[in-house]
Amino acid sequence: MAFKRWMYREGRPHILAKILNRGWAWLHSIGISPNYLVTLEVTGRQSGKTISFPLVMTVINGERYLVSMLGEEANWVRNVKAAGGNAILQHGIREQVILEEIASGQRASILKAYLQHAPGARPHIPISKDAPLSAFEKIASDYPVFRVDTIQ
Repeated sequence: MAFKRWMYREGRPHILAKILNRGWAWLHSIGISPNYLVTLEVTGRQSGKTISFPLVMTVINGERYLVSMLGEEANWVRNVKAAGGNAILQHGIREQVILEEIASGQRASILKAYLQHAPGARPHIPISKDAPLSAFEKIASDYPVFRVDTIQ
């Protein structure tokens, strides 16, 4: 657990995390991994280049969500906001999407579901995956959650 936190010290990926993320992003994008492991592509807010990043998607009642385990300052979150929510999700196919940020009052159940199947995120979120929903309500404002809407 300490190693995983070290790879993202100060909320940014260390060089090793960057290398591993590139590999995971590639695997997720070609569709080899389970379907909840996706690659997010978004335009960089400063570079203008396409940034690819592996994420765990959570599905609740048919709605898809992406959660930032590193909080508001994660680069992908800042890039998505700068891009007006426009992004591409990949898992075997490329899907153009709009990511809409969910209000903090509605995030608790999504965060709990996210931690159930995202073991890599557990060291970064300060409560147990089995904590009561009330514990998730207390930290919900610190972890952005985006609903994934397909562009028709």
